[in-house]
Amino acid sequence: MGGDFGPHCIVPACIAFLAGNPFLQLVLVGQASLLEDLCARVPAVDRPRLHIQHASEVIGMDERPSQALRGKPDSSMRVALELVRDGAAHACVSAGNTGALMALSRYLLKTLPGIDRPAMVTAVPTQTGHCHLLDLGANVDCSAEHLYQFAVMGAVAAEALGKARPRVALLNVGTEEIKGNQQVKLASNLLEQAKGINYIGYIEGDGLYRGLADVVVCDGFVGNILLKASEGLAAMVVSRLEELFASSLSAKAIGLVAMPLLRRLRGDLTPARHNGASFLGLQGIVVKSHGSAGEEGIQSALRRALVEVRENLPQRLHGRLETLL
Repeated sequence: MGGDFGPHCIVPACIAFLAGNPFLQLVLVGQASLLEDLCARVPAVDRPRLHIQHASEVIGMDERPSQALRGKPDSSMRVALELVRDGAAHACVSAGNTGALMALSRYLLKTLPGIDRPAMVTAVPTQTGHCHLLDLGANVDCSAEHLYQFAVMGAVAAEALGKARPRVALLNVGTEEIKGNQQVKLASNLLEQAKGINYIGYIEGDGLYRGLADVVVCDGFVGNILLKASEGLAAMVVSRLEELFASSLSAKAIGLVAMPLLRRLRGDLTPARHNGASFLGLQGIVVKSHGSAGEEGIQSALRRALVEVRENLPQRLHGRLETLL
């Protein structure tokens, strides 16, 4: 029920995703009468795999997490997380209020042993593929121990998703040992002593996009600004290229030839393709979609949740964290 577009965007995205994944079942949580109307066009063959769970309340995008936690026991977000807690669903995907989702997830699902705070992580495109960036805003103020925990979780998640011995780096204002604040320096010391983590030291923002690391760690304040700025830059680059190709007859002629490459570039850089940030460190799978995500973005978030279910990511994290924390 959340996000900028609500169920009018989320339901069609779910229907399309269901059609492409024949072994999947989806539970839509929210106001049943509205969801039933929107599900009217589900093909008969897919309808048995689409379930509706009624929830009478909706958490607003501007509500405080404390209000969501105490004041709305039948919110769609809370009911969805309770389904995960009770084993009736394997994962929860939400485009709603991030603070409320984090607060409810911690309260209902609990963190894994040894983890103080969950971290938000997503895959960011680079010159060589992608890297896992965390934290993205769940934790604005972090201690060195928190950054260390994020690094361990990011490394294990990258391994689970197919990257052997992922290179782990701390995002910093320089690569020299003397650079950075006290938290980053202390976190670096902890990672240098950690066995089983392929820690490569500090990395700057440009190094992230050159693909110099597979996991990049920072606090949520820096990570959120970096992610949003990157998405804005990608959109601006594509927009400026389209404007240039339309600026004159000769440019239009060149644009016709270059159009297939431009479409490929737009596809590689569009935020929707990389939408979906996981809450690492919980005893359950929760994926946060951008509130502004359209149908393509919602499907991307669902796809990430499906991968984590198949890889049994929380259990794999639990097994590795016992040896690293």
